[in-house]
Amino acid sequence: MRFTHVELHRFALPLVRPFRTSYGVETARHGFLVRVLGPDGEGWGECVAEVEPLYSPEYTAGAYEVIKRFLLPRLDPADVHAAGIAERLAPVRGHRMAKAALEAAVLDAECRMDGISLATRLGTIPRLVPAGVAVGIQPSVAELLDVVGGYVAQGYRRVKLKIEPGNDVVPVRAVRERFGDALMLQVDANQAYSLADVAALEALDAFGLQHIEQPLPEDDLFGHARLAELIATPICLDESICSVRQAAEALALGACSVVNVKPARVGGVLEAVRIHDLCLARGVDLWCGGMLETGIGRAANLALAALPGFTLPGDLSASDRYFHRDLTEPFVLEDGCLRVPSGAGIGVTPLASALADFVTSSETLPLTAF
Repeated sequence: MRFTHVELHRFALPLVRPFRTSYGVETARHGFLVRVLGPDGEGWGECVAEVEPLYSPEYTAGAYEVIKRFLLPRLDPADVHAAGIAERLAPVRGHRMAKAALEAAVLDAECRMDGISLATRLGTIPRLVPAGVAVGIQPSVAELLDVVGGYVAQGYRRVKLKIEPGNDVVPVRAVRERFGDALMLQVDANQAYSLADVAALEALDAFGLQHIEQPLPEDDLFGHARLAELIATPICLDESICSVRQAAEALALGACSVVNVKPARVGGVLEAVRIHDLCLARGVDLWCGGMLETGIGRAANLALAALPGFTLPGDLSASDRYFHRDLTEPFVLEDGCLRVPSGAGIGVTPLASALADFVTSSETLPLTAF
């Protein structure tokens, strides 16, 4: 495809309620949208890097600068194709979230030009996919039970609790006792533990959890493999999986038996599809994670999650789980599921009124040959 310009739109979108993890507390979603434009069409992507480099080494301002200074100059404006972006940008080390945002915008544009949905491009069909919800660490167990109860009443198919040392067994026990064994329940540690905490992690075996997500540091695959031998709860890896190669290595080592794939974390939707194919071939449970995306990022995640290898509900909640107003038309829960958009591309575009209210700055950059 031919593109002449790229727009970068920074935004700040207040959250319905503060979201606390072991990394800190978020009260708003700060990010930026990427829009590619040219004679062949346009497309939208979302960069999900957080304000501070706590979840990953990437952060919003850094990703923005990397796109401007190092990624855009490597694209040939007369010949941009999503399938070739990863190779084209490979000389720039890391910065997967920045690369994923560019790839997403080009994928959206290609699908719009072809008149097909992103789901169709990825090899599936638009449909309803089961929705899960992630619950941040709450000030008290009573407040946690109220929050979880609200989501259960709305029909979410799975609940994930954020945990940290000293704030794990008690809240998990309380949720299990209140809502029973029928609730699909998992926990996410966000790397907060070490093997020295094995007693606390083993205590979680009593609650029939679907899995425990990323208990140890991301670079400790051997530690996760050892932990898998010591506890009965299955281990899911998140931050440790940044490519299909790393996914294969983790599975070979026995470091996990469940995989969480986030397209932005692995460099884009196309690499996420390769991880999907690996897990599907090996019979490994897989689900699609989330990064508090707006409707732009959520639409792309839903198209990915419609693939058959995504066997577990992901962090693909309705828009009102996070925002009073989304940047797009809201995604709504339907019998515990979200509908994959069937329109061309990702099937959604930002609302002009939302951009006017929540975009804090915009920049238009010309594409020139490297």
